[in-house]
Amino acid sequence: MSTLPATEPSVWTLSGFGDEIDPDPAVQATVLLALGATHIEVRSAWGINVADFDTQLTQKLAGILHDKGLKVSAIASPIGKVDVSLPVEHEVQRLRQIIEVAKTLNAPYIRVFSYYRGENQTQDEIRQAVIERMTALAAEAEAAGVILVHENEKDIYGDTPARVLDIVSSVNSPALRVAWDNANFVQVGTRPFDDGYALLRPYLEYFQVKDAVASTGAVVPAGQGDGQLPQTIAALAADGYTGFASLEPHLAQAHHLGGFSGPVAFGRAARAFSHLARNHAITFESSED
Repeated sequence: MSTLPATEPSVWTLSGFGDEIDPDPAVQATVLLALGATHIEVRSAWGINVADFDTQLTQKLAGILHDKGLKVSAIASPIGKVDVSLPVEHEVQRLRQIIEVAKTLNAPYIRVFSYYRGENQTQDEIRQAVIERMTALAAEAEAAGVILVHENEKDIYGDTPARVLDIVSSVNSPALRVAWDNANFVQVGTRPFDDGYALLRPYLEYFQVKDAVASTGAVVPAGQGDGQLPQTIAALAADGYTGFASLEPHLAQAHHLGGFSGPVAFGRAARAFSHLARNHAITFESSED
């Protein structure tokens, strides 16, 4: 985990989910660069999910991003957003394909999830199957030299801080870390900072910027909901966090495989986060750094 002495200023690297802006990656890149981002998180391009990229499509995207001068922070894969009853190899095979995409795009991280349970199953009943599958995914990633970051999300096994901790501590692999999402914690009735930060900070490798209102679950710009973004950002800065902050606003719509904001709402979300960052003396890496 990248850290600096607490006496030094915090410099983070700004990224964002390009497909929240527009399906066209050239538009995605233009808007992100205008907002001060140096990186993009790739979930889909031209309306095609990253899990369905072939070599030609991946190389085409790599060329566009290279020409724009934008790097890739992570591949926002849908790995683990499937029923836990599927065979272990099902997601391992899909991960192998996505690892090739990550390597072509020079992405150090791949986002993953921790499986849905079947109807009438409890989280406790699927725990062992989840750990088995996450262990297999981490082994594949470790062999390939990439890092998986598990995103907490409602309805999967790793939805609460305690279960996220269970996953990463049980798998116990340097190739499986935590992608922290405040809004998703709010949507499962958790106070993100109060209930989860101390538990998960040792594993926190990637910060996804999203906020939500507890009473409705509605996603809002950073600092305008109940996600305890100010406390989280302050603590990360004090801890010397120097990693990615990836904007995932979800301000227009959200669905099973992602969300959308559009360029105007995405810009509003970026400015809200930048305001919080400035309040805690956080600056963003520039393209000249």
